Amino acid sequence: MRAILIFLITYALISGRRLKILPLNRPAAALLGAVLMVAAGVLTPEQAYRAVNYDTLALLLGMMLIAAYLHLAGFFGWAAEQILRHAGTPTRLLGYLMVSSAVLSAMLVNDTVCLLLTPLVVAVIVRGRLPLFPYLMALATSANTGSVATLVGNPQNMIIGHLSGIPFLRFSAAMVPVTLVTLVINYLVLRIGFRRELATARIAPVAEQTAQLNQRLFWLVALVFAGVVAGFAAGWNLPWTALGGAAVIMVLARRDTHEVLKLVDWHLLLFFAALFVVVEGLNGTGLPQTWYERIRVVFGETVTLQAWNLTWFSVLGSNIFSNVPFVLVAGQWLGQFADPELMWKVLALTTTLAGNLTILGSVANIIVVESARGHVEVGFWDYFKFGLPITLLTTVVGVALLLWIH
Repeated sequence: MRAILIFLITYALISGRRLKILPLNRPAAALLGAVLMVAAGVLTPEQAYRAVNYDTLALLLGMMLIAAYLHLAGFFGWAAEQILRHAGTPTRLLGYLMVSSAVLSAMLVNDTVCLLLTPLVVAVIVRGRLPLFPYLMALATSANTGSVATLVGNPQNMIIGHLSGIPFLRFSAAMVPVTLVTLVINYLVLRIGFRRELATARIAPVAEQTAQLNQRLFWLVALVFAGVVAGFAAGWNLPWTALGGAAVIMVLARRDTHEVLKLVDWHLLLFFAALFVVVEGLNGTGLPQTWYERIRVVFGETVTLQAWNLTWFSVLGSNIFSNVPFVLVAGQWLGQFADPELMWKVLALTTTLAGNLTILGSVANIIVVESARGHVEVGFWDYFKFGLPITLLTTVVGVALLLWIH
């Protein structure tokens, strides 16, 4: 009962807005939950240490460091201006932005890409005198959609990669085609939904390039990153391959590492570390398994039926509990399904696409909306009006395509 109570308090604080009586953000709320699990005797300190999935944290850290060096090279600002300069029309700019966001998120973690790219996109869109809201929606939703493609695209995929043991290439072979199709659907929904704003908008001419690209640093990072991806494809250990690439860049870049480490999202790493402890405390009660035993009949017996029932269950669970904690709990059940590998892929796809439903659906959405707050206020229903059709269409088509590929 102590474990369940602490779990509920933690997730109430994580899911809701900050309370005046307890003004904690997500990382602080998760840390409080982890400390309470130990203080209440649910876990010993040794059990809490063992509960943390260090592979996921190391992989996140490695990818964040590589992205930080790209930022220091001026790549994100340079790329944003290049897109604006060559887009031609607002509609084409929307497409270019979505493709760029999706590709970068698949390679560099969606939360990190949104954190580094949003201020630059806002500056470029404002400079081009265009309506900001369509492009913020494009950035957030395509970052989520694109991150489906690889095991390093988002934190929940990293956890799934560790728990499932699916090789990097085998995962992407199934997910890349699904990502391409769902990204097209995402684009069409936004293009149709914002057709009036895009039809009347005109891109103001860009007089000169203001963002400078440090070519030496950029090519160093690009070459090392290509080696990291090759290591992923060869089946090397994902976290240590990423950390190894980051270490090589640190040695060869000849830059003050303090400015690099400042760009790492330490709050996100703390959030996940504490979350592992809180979920382990709940798992130790046996409650998640008891829940599954009671509802397993709902999932059915055939592979197809289980896939579709896991889909709606994941979309619902991800928006109630948030996708990462939902994956940590639901991941305990998948070994009992008819085709566990397919179900891991369904879980990765649906928990990620579910993040497009509301502003609070994913960390990437919150980063984009909060970073642009000084220029435009995006309300819950403003986002939901587009998030609902995007989530429904991409999820249904994506799961159907994944089943067909499998």
